[in-house]
Amino acid sequence: MVAIPDRICLFGGSFDPVHEGHLHIARAAQAACRLSRVVFLPAACSPFKQEQRTMFTDEQRLELLQLAIDGIPWAEVSPLDLQLPPPSWSWRLVEHYRRLAPQAELYWLMGTDQWQALHRWARYDYLTCHLRFIVYHRDTPPEPRPGVRSHFISGVHPASSSGIRAALQGEAPLPDGWLNNTVEARIRQWREGNRTVEIIDGNSS
Repeated sequence: MVAIPDRICLFGGSFDPVHEGHLHIARAAQAACRLSRVVFLPAACSPFKQEQRTMFTDEQRLELLQLAIDGIPWAEVSPLDLQLPPPSWSWRLVEHYRRLAPQAELYWLMGTDQWQALHRWARYDYLTCHLRFIVYHRDTPPEPRPGVRSHFISGVHPASSSGIRAALQGEAPLPDGWLNNTVEARIRQWREGNRTVEIIDGNSS
């Protein structure tokens, strides 16, 4: 019997903070493409958003991701991008996983906005040579890119990191169902304890 290679999907993003929409997308991708692993990779600094700071610290984002994926056997969190010098180049992550698992099929999970801007990514030819792209969309699927291996999946979830940050900054209630219960409880602890200033003031140092 011929062994089926692992299918490893890289899921990069700020995850500031991780929410149930992220998990919804990951579950849809895992089921549609029969992925062996989905690796959540919080970004240190996007090349397109170098002036934008995260509300949650690197350590907080990693902790919340670990809480969010607890009990999901195919999900894992990697601090790799946070350990590399900024900005966050996707090709460096792909290089790392090609060395780590040379026989695996590598996928990249992204939204429509990222797909439409893919031609602007550094080392575009390298990425399209070594990756299959899973593109998540809400309504009409985006146009395929000639010669680029892609899978389009759809779905809707209301959660957004920006909406959660706005609620925190305004000290408003967090929207129901947007956060994993354990993640929400941890954020509430931070808001009510000594780390409140870190979150409300957006101090990521």
